[in-house]
Amino acid sequence: MRDVCIVGGGVAGLAASIFTARAGLDTLVIDSGGRTPPNSRTQSSDGSILERNASLENYPGFPDGVDARRYLDLTREQAQTAGTTIELGRVTRVEPVDESDLEAGFVLETEGGEPLDARRVIAASWADSEYLVPLDVGRIQRGSKHFVSVDDAGRTAVDGIYAAGRLANEPHQAIVAAGHGAKVALAVIHDSDANFYYDWVASEGYFTGRGREVPPGCEEISDEERRKRDERARERMLEAFAEPLDERPTMHPSVEQD
Repeated sequence: MRDVCIVGGGVAGLAASIFTARAGLDTLVIDSGGRTPPNSRTQSSDGSILERNASLENYPGFPDGVDARRYLDLTREQAQTAGTTIELGRVTRVEPVDESDLEAGFVLETEGGEPLDARRVIAASWADSEYLVPLDVGRIQRGSKHFVSVDDAGRTAVDGIYAAGRLANEPHQAIVAAGHGAKVALAVIHDSDANFYYDWVASEGYFTGRGREVPPGCEEISDEERRKRDERARERMLEAFAEPLDERPTMHPSVEQD
């Protein structure tokens, strides 16, 4: 049984997976159709809405913007580097393993694939939430879409079920979705009794030089290691941006195509 199954391979789900995987939780993302997921449970092909974005212009760190699909590919790569497993598929139904004991986890039915088991589920699948209907998490209909009611940390009315990003009624912005996905992941980490996650890499002696132990989720590194990591990061980014992406973004399904 997985510790965490995240339904949705957009920025909210991937950001959540980076945090949960790095905190040591066995994390699976079910992506409904991104560019490069390694395995398949269905022939679905809609994927993250960022696949439709021609240029991502308001994400911090990119002064002149960035191709949204390239950003999404790099985020997927980061999630996998953190230890996340990504599979292509569509979840059709989620139910408790034991109605009387939600701590026993949940069964996720998939279209064209075997069922999955997970102790906790993060729904990050805007705009699909039909698979949550059996759980009565509190779906709110607005027009043709449904949002999921959550608390400040992304917890739903059902223990062990969370929602992140636009599905949780967050603003429709990539940076907000990423931040909310991370916030929800921290709630999952807390509820899983994993060590508190700081994600703080400090220079050697930052903690130990003051007679303190290095906190869980933190790390001290030498100047030599810092330079190695910086060099590796720069080389990867230069490689990633060496050539333009020639394919056009995915058009909205309602637009007529020749």
